[in-house]
Amino acid sequence: MKRLLLAALAASFAICAHAQSNASDSLVTPSGTLQFVRDDHDFVAMLDKEIFDRFDAKTLTHFDEAGQQNSQERGTITRMLVQTAYGPVLYDFRRRPPLVQRSNVRMTVRRVYWQPDEVVMQGSEGWFRFKNGTLTKLQSSTTTYH
Repeated sequence: MKRLLLAALAASFAICAHAQSNASDSLVTPSGTLQFVRDDHDFVAMLDKEIFDRFDAKTLTHFDEAGQQNSQERGTITRMLVQTAYGPVLYDFRRRPPLVQRSNVRMTVRRVYWQPDEVVMQGSEGWFRFKNGTLTKLQSSTTTYH
């Protein structure tokens, strides 16, 4: 019974996690069309051909949250966590201009779970919550994220 419960819990996590991507092409968001362009050592994040952020990274890696199936945003990227040289950066495209929140903690993100008002991520040093611009290391708990 315990194994079945653990398998069900793992399956619920897998459903909520979104795969990492390195796409730099035009990506549709509620705020406009997003594109990443390499500029010397940096990447430039452009929304409708206007720069809204710049970050240092060797390669482009991001985790995307797609819009809900029943909403007008279906198939669009509503939030994105971008891996940079100085730590993850959260872009929230549900508002215009998009909200940009930097964690300023160097870490490699492995998995991301999107919650309504926060992002839970597994990094190189364990599990973290990123909420309202604050990165917090998570301790063991009975909280189940969906």
